[in-house]
Amino acid sequence: MIDKLEMFIALAREQHFGKAAEACGVTQPTLSVAIRQLEEQLGVMLVWRGSRFGGLTPEGNRVLDWARQIVGDTRTMREEMRAARQGLSGRLKLAVIPTALTFASQLTMRFGEMHPNVRFTILSRTSIEILAMLENLEIEAGISYLDNEPLGRVSTIPLYRERYTLVCAPGHVMVERNSVGWAEMENLALCLLTPDMQNRRIINQHLAGAGVTTGPTVESNSTVVMIAHVVSGHWATILPTKLAEFHVRGKKLRAIPIDTPEVEHEVGLIAPYREPHTPVLAALMQEARAISEA
Repeated sequence: MIDKLEMFIALAREQHFGKAAEACGVTQPTLSVAIRQLEEQLGVMLVWRGSRFGGLTPEGNRVLDWARQIVGDTRTMREEMRAARQGLSGRLKLAVIPTALTFASQLTMRFGEMHPNVRFTILSRTSIEILAMLENLEIEAGISYLDNEPLGRVSTIPLYRERYTLVCAPGHVMVERNSVGWAEMENLALCLLTPDMQNRRIINQHLAGAGVTTGPTVESNSTVVMIAHVVSGHWATILPTKLAEFHVRGKKLRAIPIDTPEVEHEVGLIAPYREPHTPVLAALMQEARAISEA
């Protein structure tokens, strides 16, 4: 039953029989048979079928909620028994918003020192993707914004408050300033993250609130691309202060606080709203609380 529920979750996520089978490491006929058997066991049709995947039936959507809960609880039980035998070990997968990637290393380094048998996979994802991956059991936890857009049913631990900085190169019109205001971005050539990133939506809110009507001339989903444009001297970018400090280190760039008005947004660890958590995730959340309190 658990294997069939795993396949059903993958099908709901991928919305394609072939891709779901590939994700589960089985053939498409094997997955199709498993879904049929699950329907027979439950006595309801779960998937609308035609020449291709047609979506979940109303009963399928309800079963999906149960499947996520059952599979999640089963994984937690297995991890708890493994921890009882071997101590904390295994792989912990995190998805992190791009602007928090440098901070994520602080969490994983401290955790890794105490629990050397735990390995990490860290993925860069948008805030929306992180919530979807948590729901679909693709990751154990994420680092994202806590106070700007709805999060749904998750556990949260604040880590830090994000402030914003203008980054520019020597020769830029703003380079000698000690601080700048949001309204002063009106005539600057800006390079910003793409609109699917919550950081960009936050920046758009504050620019609009300051009466700025011009948009960026360059957009990218990579902060490395943004900084490469800034180094050229023509563009400037707006980054969270912690990330700006990382990018300007060793480069001839300046990070200038944006303080008129000064705004903050909370970033933190998010985890499934489920008790108990796996031992590894529970230990990670404990470490996140320690960082927050410090």
